[in-house]
Amino acid sequence: MRIIVVTDREAGQRLDKLLGKYLDLAGKGFIYKMIRKKNITLNGKKCDGSEKLSAGDEIKLFLAEETIEKFSKVPARTRGNVSLDILYEDDHILLINKPAGMLSQKAKEGDESLVEYVTGYLLETGAVTPQGLRTFRPGICNRLDRNTSGLVVAGKSLAGLQIMAEVFKNRSIHKYYCCIVRGEVRESRTIEGFLMKDPDLNQVRIYKEGGPGLAPVATRYEPLGYLPFGDRAGKGYTILKVTLITGRTHQIRAHLASIGHPLVGDPKYGDPQVNEDAKKRFGIRRQMLHAFEVEFPAIREPLAYLSGRRFKAPMPGDFIKILGQTGMNFQTRSSTSLH
Repeated sequence: MRIIVVTDREAGQRLDKLLGKYLDLAGKGFIYKMIRKKNITLNGKKCDGSEKLSAGDEIKLFLAEETIEKFSKVPARTRGNVSLDILYEDDHILLINKPAGMLSQKAKEGDESLVEYVTGYLLETGAVTPQGLRTFRPGICNRLDRNTSGLVVAGKSLAGLQIMAEVFKNRSIHKYYCCIVRGEVRESRTIEGFLMKDPDLNQVRIYKEGGPGLAPVATRYEPLGYLPFGDRAGKGYTILKVTLITGRTHQIRAHLASIGHPLVGDPKYGDPQVNEDAKKRFGIRRQMLHAFEVEFPAIREPLAYLSGRRFKAPMPGDFIKILGQTGMNFQTRSSTSLH
């Protein structure tokens, strides 16, 4: 027999969902059969699997250890030698400053991503245990492209994952980005359009008119300063603060490129000549896009304490390198600051 005591991290889910994670190599039929035969009980009583679990609930598995091990995948216990930049942590969530070059989630089997690094960090700090990973897996709530840096929210508990997923899905959370684009942008503006993704090329296109398979997109940007190069007007870079009104794949990159201001360093939507110049001048090898701030909306319990709070991720080294080598003495066109 094995006893599972439900923790705060696992509370709130159905019994059958938890059992499906714990006995993840067993089919649903096996699990429901064991429930019907009373080989699985909840708090010493017969159950049907639909019960919503609370912290402290006791699940008993009247199964041989060999059977449990046969149907349980052993969770990974190690991670690569990666030091995470943790900006904030509590019992429910983590805020991480993801560096450019790191995957948010696995793209294919064998990849290591921020998800694995977060799990490894929580194992190392004792926030989760290998046993606990059988019934709850930490995860991230928003994704950034591999070569985009900045704030990623991760859930340490089921409540943290569920509530953060809600605020990202319903777009009540405010997300702000900083980017460096080609040319001079003089005025703040909200741009709209329609986006279509080509999954084979992992690339999107922006259209002015809607149609089948096209998703509406809206992006707001505000110029913070202009960094001139050479003698020709508009040849330099503009630093923008960008607010995502919608959140689609490659939205910022493709939307700004569609109005003639591609991100500096962007290999997919950028200007090859500008990218080569940025590489020679500053060693830039990725798109200049950084998720620098989130502002939480009104949030329900048990995460209500986060309501209205703002968190910022420091500017990465390649951004500082560009702005520093050009003097960073630009005049902002508004009172908005990245600091």
